[in-house]
Amino acid sequence: MLRKKNQSKIGSNIRHLITKVNPKSPISEQYRTVRTNMQFSSVDNELKSFLVTSSGPAEGKSSTTANLAVVYAQQGKRVLLIDADLRKPTMHYTFRLDNLRGLSNVLVGENTLEEAVNQTDVETLDVMTCGPIPPNPSELLASRKMENLLKEAKLSYDLVIFDTPPVLAVTDAQILANIVDGTVLVVRSGKTEVEAAEKAKESLAPAKAKLLGVVLNGREKKASNYYYYYGTN
Repeated sequence: MLRKKNQSKIGSNIRHLITKVNPKSPISEQYRTVRTNMQFSSVDNELKSFLVTSSGPAEGKSSTTANLAVVYAQQGKRVLLIDADLRKPTMHYTFRLDNLRGLSNVLVGENTLEEAVNQTDVETLDVMTCGPIPPNPSELLASRKMENLLKEAKLSYDLVIFDTPPVLAVTDAQILANIVDGTVLVVRSGKTEVEAAEKAKESLAPAKAKLLGVVLNGREKKASNYYYYYGTN
């Protein structure tokens, strides 16, 4: 596993990571439920990589991605989380990392995988940030170097997770869906329109994406008065 020391101070208060700061909370338990459902959905084939996307912005896609990465690492898996949103990256904020070099640098040949990986204070979880935002995100993600990067990462990690842009906005998620083992779609209760969710699912079909499930985000369970996440095939 590739783990280099992060050059910036991570700190103990990682934002948006309830699974890290409060692993016994009801929401953290729901993330573990999502993890279990994903494992069942890929029982015939080992899940070595998957991406997370949504139909549109502000549906909780990136926070879902980060928390899923944490619960997989808490299970003992060696996890690499890659911020493949080369347009509006957020993982360097979530994990308090610098973004001087990352995925974009690797794809243009400026850095190696090992050089671009950042260690986090979550044991067995590493993060590759986006790096400088490139002018041609779709072309970089569709390149042979992206395929080679994933192959190399699988040699050092048990699981590689990608955070990608909304599928209805750009084609980036569709491109990566061709090379990963599965796709998770995030929808937000009270925000995502049914038509948008259906169109998002349909847009992944040409990419032959294996849809592992849908995460319903932000639904209030009134009986217990908390927000929870629900995974289903």
